Amino acid sequence: MWLITNFGFFSVVRKSGEAQLTVRSRSRRDLERLRHKYLPQLGEIVEGEGTDYRFRARVSREELGEAMKKIPLDIDYSNFKSSVAREQGHGRAQIYHDVWASLRRISEKE
Repeated sequence: MWLITNFGFFSVVRKSGEAQLTVRSRSRRDLERLRHKYLPQLGEIVEGEGTDYRFRARVSREELGEAMKKIPLDIDYSNFKSSVAREQGHGRAQIYHDVWASLRRISEKE
């Protein structure tokens, strides 16, 4: 699952044979913000070169589920990309805009 928020971008997966989920990110700061704002139970952030997502940490499904219940409660903006610019800067907002533009093709092709 991809989780794109105004405080970070994450990929969440369950590795084969593991009970816990792995939360991956291309930015250590994104995982640190997730831990600070919503998920203090997030495990140690591990850095790995040569992987698609350089940073990762593990957490139980239940703990991530509880954190994900809290995230929508903090939505206080009418424009997501503007909120991203305020929280993370215009560079990240532009990246998110590019993702938005790519995903827009879904409705055009279906």
